[in-house]
Amino acid sequence: MKKKHNLLQSKGTSSFFSVIMAIAVGLLFGLVILLISNYRNAFPALITIIKGGFTNGTAGLGQVLYMATPIIMTGLSVGFAFKTGLFNIGASGQFTTGAFVAVYIGIKWTFLPSGIHWIVALLGAIIAGALWGMVPGILKALANVNEVITSIMMNYIGIYLVNMLIVKSIYDPLKNQTESVPKSAIIPRGGLEQLFDVKNMNIGIFIAIFAVILIYIVLSKTTFGYELKACGHSPSASQYAGINDKRNIILSMVIAGALAGLGGGLLYLSGSGKYMQVIDILAPEGFNGISVALLGMSNPIGILFAGLFIAHIKVGGNNIQLYNYSAEIIDIIIAVIIYCGAFSLLFKNLIHKLTRRNKLEKEEGR
Repeated sequence: MKKKHNLLQSKGTSSFFSVIMAIAVGLLFGLVILLISNYRNAFPALITIIKGGFTNGTAGLGQVLYMATPIIMTGLSVGFAFKTGLFNIGASGQFTTGAFVAVYIGIKWTFLPSGIHWIVALLGAIIAGALWGMVPGILKALANVNEVITSIMMNYIGIYLVNMLIVKSIYDPLKNQTESVPKSAIIPRGGLEQLFDVKNMNIGIFIAIFAVILIYIVLSKTTFGYELKACGHSPSASQYAGINDKRNIILSMVIAGALAGLGGGLLYLSGSGKYMQVIDILAPEGFNGISVALLGMSNPIGILFAGLFIAHIKVGGNNIQLYNYSAEIIDIIIAVIIYCGAFSLLFKNLIHKLTRRNKLEKEEGR
């Protein structure tokens, strides 16, 4: 019995249950919206949302993995920065610049062998995202400029710069989008398109999982990760301990930007028929990454499952159109889940109070 109470009061378990409570509240709120919109189909529509990717069998699961890949990467970007005491709200701009460089290399660098063309394109995306994340990092480290302000501005600079570069280099004027990426730059499918019966499936999900494991090891098992987290929690104490806080702030934003840039490359080199369009809209994957990071408590493993969950219910949200509901309802549900997830500390405290009360009652009963 004592082990059970210790388990419920542990940090990881309380975080898990707080996320489950946030999801439950979000789904209940979604049910209310569905009832107001069309009460006759509300419960079947909610079941469809919960089923998500399982509705269409292996094809649905493949679609979940495809949709989850970029938002896992942007979620990892935001979560990594947050773990080191920084708020990287510029994942959208880093994602966009990384995507452009990947697509540019894919279209223009056709002299590369097909076996390494896509790898070089992804490396270009990583470098572009890293450079875009480095700017707020330098301003934060050297001039103490708030990274939230600078990263927001870098989002808009990124989108307008990329639009200009697309028009000048890889533009298809008839469709107002980039030209098609040749097959040599498309990420290999590895037989996954046959396994899941989805044409846009590729090994990108494995690259994302590898990135999750790598970041988890860096943060949890290395001295470098410890220094990054120490600078985030207490810059003054880190300086006293001889840690170069300015260097670590810059490196943290560089790594965060690289992760988001890789997400852009993974999406637009997937061969799914998705193109970069010349429009004045920030990439939604960057803001979805913030949601994923919050829901995953900024833990790399949590971010992986949060990304899969968000993609799962998004697939279910697209299916509720069969019941004459708007697909945007799922965005409202996700927003409520994230809003509740942001108050996870309240849920944690509630769980601790309940377990403590049960423990006291049982001790008094003896």
